Amino acid sequence: MANDATPLVEVKDAARWFDVSAPWLERVLSGKPRIMLRAVEGVSFTINRGETLALVGESGCGKSTVARLLVGLYPLTRGEINIDGQPIQTLKGPQGTQLRRRLQMIFQDPFASLNPRWRVGRIIAEPLRAHTQMTKPEQQQRVDELLLQVGLDPADKQRYPHQFSGGQRQRISIARALAVRPEFLVCDEPTSALDVSVQAQVLNIMKDLQRDLGLTYLFISHNLAVVHHVADRVGVMYLGRIVEIAQRAELFERPRHPYTKMLLSAIPDMDGQGASRTPVAGEVPNPLNPPSGCTFHPRCPIARERCKEVAPLLSEDGGTQVACHAVSERWTP
Repeated sequence: MANDATPLVEVKDAARWFDVSAPWLERVLSGKPRIMLRAVEGVSFTINRGETLALVGESGCGKSTVARLLVGLYPLTRGEINIDGQPIQTLKGPQGTQLRRRLQMIFQDPFASLNPRWRVGRIIAEPLRAHTQMTKPEQQQRVDELLLQVGLDPADKQRYPHQFSGGQRQRISIARALAVRPEFLVCDEPTSALDVSVQAQVLNIMKDLQRDLGLTYLFISHNLAVVHHVADRVGVMYLGRIVEIAQRAELFERPRHPYTKMLLSAIPDMDGQGASRTPVAGEVPNPLNPPSGCTFHPRCPIARERCKEVAPLLSEDGGTQVACHAVSERWTP
């Protein structure tokens, strides 16, 4: 086991490209080039043990692709991902059995992520059958424990997923993810399909489980209120890149990147304090043809010629990492 001071998760220059070209014969006959969608391009971050790092951004910015890279559902195009010093590529080999047990994923839609033909007991016990040598009575005892941990009744294991509400189904998903006692959970918008009141219940369960079991979370979301409730640190993504990473309080109180300011300005001013807002025009560019230089420059109110030509690197600024020329070079308005 690595030292506690060592990050549990290290992502270095991770990239994932998808080939979205027309079929080969059509390209040959019409002379069309291959087209690559750079869903994730050069993402780097770390997550410490027991910490929650949230990734936020508009739809299509690459958050869910990062989540799938971390659990090995997508292979890396470039870069590396290490879980406790072990490369994520070992998940595919026989030596990856132990690593597979240490990381699990909670998916966005509880209506689609549970097999409708299986009873809940079988759904939760499936990881135990795959990754442990438990006997059937031991599996059933563990299923009962898990159902109690997520606020359900052990008798619920005899029921089918369609007999539960959305919030209860997501609790079942959490119980399944916890079955083999993982250390690291990748949560891909786990509450976005739920009602607001149910969201709070599920989030509180997740925070309690993190405290009791020492879990580490990567939490994907586009809901900044949810992120403020669960995160220790926040990473902001735009068109496949991270543009800012900061402690939660620092990011919400003193955002550095213009895109972060735009996201925060979209939160309604319920206190009536007349907080200043950052006007940003335009829409997210086509990811198949991203802008040159800083991909945010067409929408940025402080962009200069340099922003169109050179992509900024993620650099340290008072404990916050920001990818912005205006911040790193101390531009004055």
